[in-house]
Amino acid sequence: MRYTRARRFALCLAACVACDRQEPPGPAPEPAPSSPAAKTGPPLGPPQKLPTPRHGMVWIPDGALVAGTPPDALPRLADQEIAGKQFVMKGFYIDVYPYPDEEGAIPLTNVTQSQAQVLCEARDKRLCSELEWERACKGPDNQSYEYGREYRSDRCGTGGPARLRPSGLMVGCVSDFGVRDLHGGVWEWTDSPWGRGDAGERVSVRGGNGVAGELFGRCAHAAPRSREDRSGTVGFRCCAGPRNVAEVTLDVTLGAKLTSKDRVDAALSRGALRAMPEEARKELGDAEFRPDRQWTWRPVGNEELLAIGGCAGVRYPMRCGVLLVRRTFDRVTPLAWASSGFRFPSLHADKNPKELWLLGGDYSGLFKQRIVYHWGNVTLGARERRVGPLPQKEPRR
Repeated sequence: MRYTRARRFALCLAACVACDRQEPPGPAPEPAPSSPAAKTGPPLGPPQKLPTPRHGMVWIPDGALVAGTPPDALPRLADQEIAGKQFVMKGFYIDVYPYPDEEGAIPLTNVTQSQAQVLCEARDKRLCSELEWERACKGPDNQSYEYGREYRSDRCGTGGPARLRPSGLMVGCVSDFGVRDLHGGVWEWTDSPWGRGDAGERVSVRGGNGVAGELFGRCAHAAPRSREDRSGTVGFRCCAGPRNVAEVTLDVTLGAKLTSKDRVDAALSRGALRAMPEEARKELGDAEFRPDRQWTWRPVGNEELLAIGGCAGVRYPMRCGVLLVRRTFDRVTPLAWASSGFRFPSLHADKNPKELWLLGGDYSGLFKQRIVYHWGNVTLGARERRVGPLPQKEPRR
């Protein structure tokens, strides 16, 4: 088809008008991010599907449990607790309260472990494993106590004997997952064997109470029981969903209560000098402390403490004592300083492996002092005196 000049002019004019009506071009698009870390917004893919709610139960999501107690966190039972091992746990349900899982109800007790299992199965549930129980207690941040990292007796009413009380009475006794009354009331059956050393047929119970509330109230604390025991202070709560297979397995190693050697490891000596507590520095003053002997103390299974003995000064009266430390890999943690006065320290084991005797002397005479181990800590007893003053001459070394 041939276009006339007039028709061509009209077509060109229409095209120009259409161009004038278009929006001005925007800025050039930014290049795509070069790495996943630069991406923003929600992740790709469908959102995670939440489990179906179950009445009276809390869903504990997938996550990591730091089981037991690390060696530098006290109090700790070295022969009963894993040293802070991490387990990846799958999600599961757990009852909010001890059985019958009702607010205001008195927990059911005086049942054997097998009877507790039958009662859980009647509700299409099961007994919890002890590490599932610990995960529900420690929460997503792996706290020492269900309510936080520092002990508070008022939260769960800990610090006394285990006792029956209505569920939900202690409103502050709740974990960050929303599980309640894990401590301060009755102990709770689990379906886990007592996997510490030669346990026989015993199984683990969790929760409960004790006079030493700071120890008993921890999420990591457990106790062994015979499966057929019945007690007015032992109840249970139920879990549901596929069971996590992780269990506590702990070899318990015992050794001689106290051994000594006449030389101190050079690395340990340097670490001990850096770890000197303030009371030791005040007593020794500016004089250099010279480590002379080393003892290894094994108060309980899986625990080895080191004692470094020595003196400061070169003339009588010297200032002597023993520094008790815990060595974890290359870290030296001070536990206690025990002064032996003017005499080089002498340590002796007691019949109870958790106790030592330090022998020393000062201007008031000879003395002995008890050194006591409890739950990872070391404390000193009062000095017990012998009759007669210490001779005013330099002691034999």
